[in-house]
Amino acid sequence: MKVTFLLSAADTMGDAERAVFHQASELAVRHEVGVLSVFKVRRRRFTPPDERVAVRFLIEAAGPQQSATRRGGPDPAAAAALAAMPSEIVERRWDDTFSRLSDIETELALRSLDTDVLVTTSPALMALAARYAPDSLLLVHQEQRVSELGGPEGEPLLRHTPRFDAVTFPSPRSYEWFAESFGAGAPRLAVIPPVLGGGFRPRSTLETRIVTLAARLEERAGVAQALNAWAMAGPYHPTWTLRILGDGPLSGALRKRRDQLGLHNTVQLVGEATHPAEEWAKASIALSSAREDAVGLSLMEAQTAGVPVVAYDCPNAPRDVVMDGHTGLLVTPDDTEALAHTLMSLMEDASLRHGLGASAAGYADRFRSAESTARWEELLTALAADRATDRARARAERMAAQAVYGDSEGVARAAAAAPPSTARTRKLRDAEEQLLKQDAGLVRDGGQVCRVIDSETPFDIAHANLGLVADALEGARIPYFVVRDSKVRASVAVHSDHREAVFKAIADTHRSSAVYVALLNDADAETVTTLASLSTTYLRTECTGLRVYGSAVAATGTLRIGATYGCVISFWDDDPEDDRYYVSPRRTLIGVRVPKASMRQARTTVADRPLPTIEPYAATLHHDIPFPIDAVYTWVDGADVAWLERKNAVLAALGMVTEDAATSAARFRNRDELRYSLRSIDMYTPWIRNIYLVTDRQVPAWLDTSHPRVRVVDHTEIFGGQGALPTYNSHAIESRLHHIEGLAEHFLYFNDDVFAARPLQPDLFYLSNGQAKHFTSSNAIPMGPVMEGDEFSRIAAKNNRELIAGMFGRTLVNSFIHAPHPLRRSVMADLEAYFPEAMAQTAHNQLRSPSDVSAASSLHHYFGYYTSRSVPGKISCGFVNVGLSEQVKKLNRLLATRSNDVFCLNDFHDGDVSEDEQDATLAAFLPSYFPIASQFETGSPRNHRFHAGRLPGGTVA
Repeated sequence: MKVTFLLSAADTMGDAERAVFHQASELAVRHEVGVLSVFKVRRRRFTPPDERVAVRFLIEAAGPQQSATRRGGPDPAAAAALAAMPSEIVERRWDDTFSRLSDIETELALRSLDTDVLVTTSPALMALAARYAPDSLLLVHQEQRVSELGGPEGEPLLRHTPRFDAVTFPSPRSYEWFAESFGAGAPRLAVIPPVLGGGFRPRSTLETRIVTLAARLEERAGVAQALNAWAMAGPYHPTWTLRILGDGPLSGALRKRRDQLGLHNTVQLVGEATHPAEEWAKASIALSSAREDAVGLSLMEAQTAGVPVVAYDCPNAPRDVVMDGHTGLLVTPDDTEALAHTLMSLMEDASLRHGLGASAAGYADRFRSAESTARWEELLTALAADRATDRARARAERMAAQAVYGDSEGVARAAAAAPPSTARTRKLRDAEEQLLKQDAGLVRDGGQVCRVIDSETPFDIAHANLGLVADALEGARIPYFVVRDSKVRASVAVHSDHREAVFKAIADTHRSSAVYVALLNDADAETVTTLASLSTTYLRTECTGLRVYGSAVAATGTLRIGATYGCVISFWDDDPEDDRYYVSPRRTLIGVRVPKASMRQARTTVADRPLPTIEPYAATLHHDIPFPIDAVYTWVDGADVAWLERKNAVLAALGMVTEDAATSAARFRNRDELRYSLRSIDMYTPWIRNIYLVTDRQVPAWLDTSHPRVRVVDHTEIFGGQGALPTYNSHAIESRLHHIEGLAEHFLYFNDDVFAARPLQPDLFYLSNGQAKHFTSSNAIPMGPVMEGDEFSRIAAKNNRELIAGMFGRTLVNSFIHAPHPLRRSVMADLEAYFPEAMAQTAHNQLRSPSDVSAASSLHHYFGYYTSRSVPGKISCGFVNVGLSEQVKKLNRLLATRSNDVFCLNDFHDGDVSEDEQDATLAAFLPSYFPIASQFETGSPRNHRFHAGRLPGGTVA
């Protein structure tokens, strides 16, 4: 067969490019193999490593001006103009090296390419092949990234895979993630590890006192961290040298960093190595500080030369390629100090270095090419057979599956990645399969066996995981106590003397359950993850604690609750320097050294379960929020004809144009934002005491009004004869919120388009002394007076500025972000006392007016600040205008990463997305983000569990 590998820049010759050439050389024995490179980025002439593998470049990109290599290509001026234009296929956030020039040249090359199989090697190239490759070509994507880490550059993979005939992976972890993400939309999948090139490979003596790092000098290689580690280790070993092999965009910056650290005498930036095998023969230690590495070719080459490896245990190659403790040593990623200490241990201990090196050389046969080449041959044979069948039908079925199970744009939903620390053993895989056979309620998701849930929130699962630990420890009569720290998940302490008993208790108690155990190191990072039933296998593995958890996934597959909420068992020990203290391996709210004299027994209650603790953790600490916090919503149903008729009466009395109520109601779009905002509170802020829904004689049909924590408050209650009703002015309504009967002093004001996005703690919004926080926006309020054409929100902000300037002599500049507003009832009352005319006028304005102030969303924060009751805070807030197609794309990232504290979905009615499209988008997004019905909805599975007024954690509402 004719096989062509498509590369971005073949002459870069990093690990990924060299791996392609090595495999191409192996396949060239039986096939006609070539390499097509979009760019040529080096000035020097490129000589293929194997003369049987022809290489062709499309664009000369080595100089300041790009140009097509073909005769008759665009003239220099046209080429420059095209190179300056963004690609129409490859979005900048995927890969910013592509342009309209590369689109045109790639299309021309692919349309006329004489090959049977086209192999793409990056997601960006995948997008180009999906658009331009003829249907007659068999398309294979060779994934050279850690797919499961996600990121914008991987989006073409999620979009275009069903169009391909096969995808290959260097690691089984990526393979499993991919199969889970695509399901029926996946083509043929194969795990094919990279191979080493042929030829003689000399062995190192390990006495050269050289540490060698080989990497493309770019951000993900983490070379700056290697320099920082060398700055710690190098001064203790001045006769050792760090040699950095490679080139890339960070070359100059790294050279400057080296000199700033004073390492110019012991660090050599060598540039690209022409003969890597010879370089490894000169080395005594191989170093890798990469944050991710899917290929691991340099690690393989080092071990083949008998050189031990020190590497970050990053996804995925180090764990696949390096046998930790046998052929090298793996270090927790980003732990620069540990990296330095591990390097020094090999520098100082020649016997350790030689022992690991001998083992590395002894296992080097693992990297020979025969097995990988055989897998390629099997794949090519299968593809040739597929060509004789109805490929078009199979592809259509894959695309249909992706359209059904993908997101609103037909893009595959990326599965959660399996924990990188997962112990990839046959025993684990067999045990997981047995659990799936025994219990139909279990599914595989995120690389683990999960329970399917329909009513549990992250806080519920954290409490359940604490129960898993308590059951095991109490059943085995192992003394323990609950520890308090700043995390959402629970933590308990056990003396290290009971370490072995803990392992056995967890394994025995959960032998037939989908319960996982992760071993933790000093940095609280997971080193090994396995099923609880297999945990005693790692009894002799060094660890400072265990994380115990059951993984859970919503039926929608869009919410997964895993290790983050696992209960931590910390092994406490006697302080070796002072036997009057115990030492915790991780920080708690009372520190890491705890006097034994203070450890009097006490009891605490978590989710209605009494548990042992010690007195310091049972006390109210300085950081604790001791006061209740409520939530207040303002809400209106714009499709309510009676409400619209009341509004028309107000408009008519003011001499304004009215519209038929039935016609207006028909146009109203009810997207149920309030329902999902309440779900967000139930899922992520269970510490909120009561919820007040302020409305004008309206009640959502789905709301359980009998729930003891929810009360519907009519406008008549908060206005109490003041102002003017009915009102259709949000500023007026907000100015009266503090008049809600029974409302706590501290309350969060929510609009129904604002959502809690992940588990939050009350100290995000308040200090323990009662001060509220406020979240300032970078948007400035324009200086000067109110002007014609100003929006009402801006007018209110300017009116606020006049009031604050008059009282405090300060000029306001910024507005506040779209987030929950932490308010204090007393501050709102003081606004009425100090600004009676402005507040009264606002309350009397039935429609938004130039005399309004925005009390709850702005004036409160500034007045509170100048009276020492409100302080600046920080919150991670996402904002999406669903009326703009450019912004709608953010929704997928919100759902995939869940990295914000809160987010706001707004529509300024000025965009290019139709109302129907917005409806469809939110109808897909909101149930995906919040799939668990809240206890405040009628008929909710959660309703009966918390209806008695007792909150999770035992706090009485």
